Amino acid sequence: MAARGKSATVANEGAKQAPLLVLGKIAEILNAFTLARPSMNLREIQQQTGLPASTVQRLVTNLVAHGFLDRSEDTFRIGVKMAYWAAAAAKDLDILQVVNPALKDLRDQTGETACFFRSEGSQRVCIAVAETRHALRREMSVGKIAPITVGSSGRVLLAWDPDLKERVLREELPQLTESTVTDKDELRRLIKQTRSEGYAITVGERIDGASGLAAPVFDSAGDLVGALMVHGPTLRMPYERCVEWVDLVVEHAEQITRALGGRYPA
Repeated sequence: MAARGKSATVANEGAKQAPLLVLGKIAEILNAFTLARPSMNLREIQQQTGLPASTVQRLVTNLVAHGFLDRSEDTFRIGVKMAYWAAAAAKDLDILQVVNPALKDLRDQTGETACFFRSEGSQRVCIAVAETRHALRREMSVGKIAPITVGSSGRVLLAWDPDLKERVLREELPQLTESTVTDKDELRRLIKQTRSEGYAITVGERIDGASGLAAPVFDSAGDLVGALMVHGPTLRMPYERCVEWVDLVVEHAEQITRALGGRYPA
């Protein structure tokens, strides 16, 4: 009787753990979708997760049935219904609670100052910052304002706000350094490039000897929330180093977007 009782207990514990294992696999599938990889077919999902093909097919079918994923022919993407659920989670959420930890992590991984900008009219304003621990630094603080037409974060803010872009381009462009872009056609080209590539790199546009790398953050409607940026002296952040950090900065911007229940605009 004791042996049978022990076997029954083990079986019950196994039954309780089984759903958790399934949830872990479901999380792996959902986490495989990113802003850079918003849609995949079954084979691609299997490659990204490493799960057996039969498991992927079974779970994806169920995820589609319950609205976690949407299907278009042979490809899948995060379901639109997820935005409905995420909106409730994001309601009353203080964006700084999400942004600040990401800034600190980005600062620690790069060693440079990480900050978050929003647009205010034809200006951009810093609403959060994690300062570098280097003695040699480029000054940045919460409330810091700069023209939106200069610097990597400004370019990101313009790239995903067409109305703001057109309004700003009707005005005279300020020149802060010899490297500041003041030609409207050239700036329009660079803004289009930023939108296409998903990030912006600038060197010496706002301050001589300073570099910046920025990526966008979006809300559940696919609207721009702000620009995540890492910046520092060009001595430590030459253009080549910025290129090396593109994936890192984009990933942190995507983490914030996900935490806000956001999505990349269609």
